[in-house]
Amino acid sequence: MSAADLLARARELLAEYPVVDGHNDLPWALRQQVRYDLDRRDLAADQSDHLHTDLPRLRAGGVGAQFWSVYVRSDYSGDEAVSATLEQMDAVGQLIARYPGDLVRALTADDMEAARAEGRIASLMGAEGGHSINNSLATLRALHRLGVRYMTLTHNDTIDWADSATDEPRHGGLTDFGREVVREMNRIGMLVDLSHVAPTTMRDALDVSRAPVIFSHSSARAVCDHPRNVPDDVLERLSGNGGVAMATFVPKFILPAAVEWTLAADENLRAHGFHHLDTTPEAMALHRAFEAAHPRPVATAATVADHLDHMREVAGVDHVGIGGDFDGTAFTPAGLDDVSGYPNLIAELIGRGWSRADLAKLTWSNAVRVLRDAEAAARDLSATRGPSNAHL
Repeated sequence: MSAADLLARARELLAEYPVVDGHNDLPWALRQQVRYDLDRRDLAADQSDHLHTDLPRLRAGGVGAQFWSVYVRSDYSGDEAVSATLEQMDAVGQLIARYPGDLVRALTADDMEAARAEGRIASLMGAEGGHSINNSLATLRALHRLGVRYMTLTHNDTIDWADSATDEPRHGGLTDFGREVVREMNRIGMLVDLSHVAPTTMRDALDVSRAPVIFSHSSARAVCDHPRNVPDDVLERLSGNGGVAMATFVPKFILPAAVEWTLAADENLRAHGFHHLDTTPEAMALHRAFEAAHPRPVATAATVADHLDHMREVAGVDHVGIGGDFDGTAFTPAGLDDVSGYPNLIAELIGRGWSRADLAKLTWSNAVRVLRDAEAAARDLSATRGPSNAHL
């Protein structure tokens, strides 16, 4: 089958089973670039000079639902972290209100299906890092009432109750309070997101959780040995838990040759006074200059497909999904340059023999099912357990 035929088949599949993407950092990019001024970043128009994401490219990419990350950096703490998270959530609300023909707020699996039937993009929110609740289960519950449907237990830094994958461990996984956070997330129907956390934290959360977990944007550690990825023993447990691991596109997490290059590029940013996650135009200009002097190893859609092949083999096809991390990474794979690129990944998988039924699970059905299962678990748990007032 020709490349054109594969791409046509991919687009046809996505018209029926669009992508549920687990993680997009557009709100943070809007905060950094224009402090949420949507007149300066009108998503109805092409924003490819500034962003990975706009409405025309979401449509071209076959996106039917997006978990918008309401991320704040993990060096934010206390009330500052909570306030910034609320500002991020407000930005998502502004997007939905400004573009009602394209975006619609979604809180449940039924909402996601209704959006698909209407031809609109279901818009959900995920908080990235337990620092966003400032060690408060009441704040966790408030975020859920305001629409947050998953929380990543940590970001890049270890917090008071959970170890991060990219920081020094302090707890051996989850503390007792961390376990109570997981239980409370189960009770209210908020998905436990294990991207960014240490493998010990992953295992502890799986031991405690009575609802499916997700990895909103992580790939397979056996394919690329980066601490942000998921070990096989954890992938194997997803079938028993019912969870979903959503493969990310970030080159430094999926392409071994990109790991060392990225460390050097990040150090170059820090040497010039920038945070290593900065994607402002000034930081990107530094990145481009560094890349010109030190050519970057380039991942492709095939690189992501290698991870998905492995994740399907180890976890099972019912437990895989997609979480690109667009607008949260300085670099993207060739062919997955922005949110219009999902058909290229689906075409690659069709060429590898993925069936239509398997691809429908990958793009749409698994993510919808995991949220529905979390809702069912919450109904059962809330009937026997009231709100937790545990504290540190």
